[in-house]
Amino acid sequence: MSKNTGFSNTSAERYSLALYELSDEGNLLNQIESQSSSILTLINQSDDFNNLIKDPTISQNDLSKVINKIAENNKFETLLRNFLNFLIQKKRFFFIERILKSFIEICSRKRGELKAELKSAKKLSSDEIKKITDLLIKNFSSKIKLNYKHDESLIGGLIVQVGSTMVDTSIKNKLQQIENRMIEA
Repeated sequence: MSKNTGFSNTSAERYSLALYELSDEGNLLNQIESQSSSILTLINQSDDFNNLIKDPTISQNDLSKVINKIAENNKFETLLRNFLNFLIQKKRFFFIERILKSFIEICSRKRGELKAELKSAKKLSSDEIKKITDLLIKNFSSKIKLNYKHDESLIGGLIVQVGSTMVDTSIKNKLQQIENRMIEA
C-alpha cells in the first residue's frame, strides 16, 4: 500500500502555504498564482497531462523532464519550477491539483476576498458576470472571487453562493419545491 493514501487536505495546505510564503518573500505572488492557475487549467483540459500526473509507472526523471519543458515553454518562475520538481522528488506530484487549488485559496484569503460560486442556465457574457460580481461586492462589503459555471440542467435562472449564503432562483429548484409539496400533500 502506498504511503500517499494518507495525504490529507492538511498536508496539501502545508505545501501550498510553503509555496505562498516563498512566493510572498520573493515578491512573486501574482506571477506564481497566475502560473498555478495555468497548471490547473492544463490539468482540467488535457487528458494526457492528467493521466501523466496519475500514472504511477512514469519515472520521476521522465516526469521532471515533462514539467521542466512545460515550465520552460510557459516561462514559469524558477521558484514554481523548483517547487514542482520538489513535489516530484518527494512523490507528492500526484496531489498537485489539490496543492495548487489550496495555494490559490490562500492567496485569495490573504487579499481578503470572499469565494463565490455562480451557476446559470444561460451562458453569461463577461459584462453580465462583472455586473453580478459588482452587486456581490456591494452587498457583502468585501472583495469577491467569483467562480462561474454554465449549467444547462438548471433550465432557467441562477444559483449564487457566497460562503454559507445561497440564493437559488433556478427553475430546476422551483420544480423540485413543487414536487416536494405535492409529495407532502
